[in-house]
Amino acid sequence: MKNNMSAKRLALIGMLGALGAILMMFRFPIPFMPPFLSFDLAAIPELIGAFALGPVAGVLIVFIRVMVQMVISGSNSMFTGELQSFLLGVALVLPASLLYRHKKTRKEALLGMTAGTLVSTLVAVLTNLYLIIPFYVALYDMNMDQIILSCSKVNPMMNSVTTMVILGIVPFNLIKYGISCLITFAVYKKISPMIHRFANRQ
Repeated sequence: MKNNMSAKRLALIGMLGALGAILMMFRFPIPFMPPFLSFDLAAIPELIGAFALGPVAGVLIVFIRVMVQMVISGSNSMFTGELQSFLLGVALVLPASLLYRHKKTRKEALLGMTAGTLVSTLVAVLTNLYLIIPFYVALYDMNMDQIILSCSKVNPMMNSVTTMVILGIVPFNLIKYGISCLITFAVYKKISPMIHRFANRQ
């Protein structure tokens, strides 16, 4: 029975990870934001899975989503983009699911997702400044001034690293993860009974 239930949990984890990868295919830029950032809703199945199945399951869903995404689209960043995507996903689902696991109320879910959004935004700033941008600068023989110039073309107020972070990276990720969290908050209680019934069915 335990093996059967574990298999069902693994099947759910795999399906939610694959759904996240499919949602990644529909990403798009947001006006006035840095052109190297793209919006998607892959965090929704990751949050739902983390809430329903626990923090470890949430991390596995993020991992599977990244792996499936690489199979579908490959990697044009020598896996640095995929590493960043994994770190951002984990930074979102872990705080959210750990707080929700402590006390399974709508208020705790909202607090958890708020914490996850803030943590993932901080991680996005660090990974963009110290992982993604340096990689592309080295790969394409660019410099930081060229990155800033590409940002200033969509928003003239982004004319330095500081303004790119304050006006670009931070608000973009707050918007991206904030919207994903709000959608999750709206739908989770409606679909979680189906997830639990499937996972616990003998």
